[in-house]
Amino acid sequence: MKPKCCSNQKALTEITQTAELLKIIAEPNRLKILCALKNGELCVCEIWQDLDIPQNLASHHLKIMRDAGLLDSRKEGLNIIYSLNKKGIKNLTNLLNNFLKPYAK
Repeated sequence: MKPKCCSNQKALTEITQTAELLKIIAEPNRLKILCALKNGELCVCEIWQDLDIPQNLASHHLKIMRDAGLLDSRKEGLNIIYSLNKKGIKNLTNLLNNFLKPYAK
């Protein structure tokens, strides 16, 4: 008998979405970026210096997370300012909670 989490299309879609988001945040620098942004928005120039990684690598990680809907960005003069996308973070949290929540018997 298949587990309930593998028995319908909606569950399988959620598993795929969860796996994709977990792949994105599984990289240590991306987790550090998420942690840094918990306290508010930051310029990419602050992020790469705080993480002690090259600016182009920080920008690469930021773009991947922004494209996944986990971050927002806005331009301020020559700087790009990043912040957590509350809706995207909530989506990730909901997907994980739904996946890990036991089924009622």
